[in-house]
Amino acid sequence: MSLETLLFILMATLVNGLVGLVGVFTMGLKEKTLQKILIILVAFSAGALLSGAFFHMLAESMEALGSMAAFGYVLVGFILFFIMERFLHWHHCHEGHCDVHPVSHLILVGDSIHNFIDGLVIAASFLVSVPFGILTTLIIISHEIPQELGDFGVLIYGGFNKVRALGFNFLSQLTSVIGGIIGFFFLATPESVGFLLPFAAGGFIYIAASDLIPELHKEESMKKSMFSFVFFIIGILFLLGIKIVFGG
Repeated sequence: MSLETLLFILMATLVNGLVGLVGVFTMGLKEKTLQKILIILVAFSAGALLSGAFFHMLAESMEALGSMAAFGYVLVGFILFFIMERFLHWHHCHEGHCDVHPVSHLILVGDSIHNFIDGLVIAASFLVSVPFGILTTLIIISHEIPQELGDFGVLIYGGFNKVRALGFNFLSQLTSVIGGIIGFFFLATPESVGFLLPFAAGGFIYIAASDLIPELHKEESMKKSMFSFVFFIIGILFLLGIKIVFGG
């Protein structure tokens, strides 16, 4: 391990953190226009979360842990997110009214864990070699951009204003820097990454299945419903494509 490697890790995770600001490109949109595309972003995010959980995070964790342990940790992650949502609902919602839906907080928790793990992966890859670290970082960023845009839409859909959604999305993305630092000094091993991945995967599956997909079912217009479904499939295929092309 060297200071140069640490600097590469810090730069890579900081660049990855900037992806959390991708929602800035929607800041100039009129509120009416933004509302029209929110359901599309929610649909895309649901597909991206499921695809990322199954094809990226779960696949990687099974290689490190084996199928039984990986699925067990996924289930634990799913249950923990269920408990967190119940707590957030009791804490933030009164008499059925929520100014900010619990899914907004859950997406931040899940994304923070995911980005922390990305930081560990980036650190581990740079410890192998600098070229491998750069390639790994590019792969991670390539699937983070659409996912973070979808998360930004979910935060707004859940009750955040655009500035608050952008700020919190950026902060959750910066946990990759923390992951990179800790990974460099302590945890950048296949075993540690494989252990943490299924927890985040279980959380992503829970968010997509219990919070986002039910919102898509509320759309009564057949045309709009089919349009949302198309973007749900696009979200799945995009991250699957990243897996097939890059193997990340």
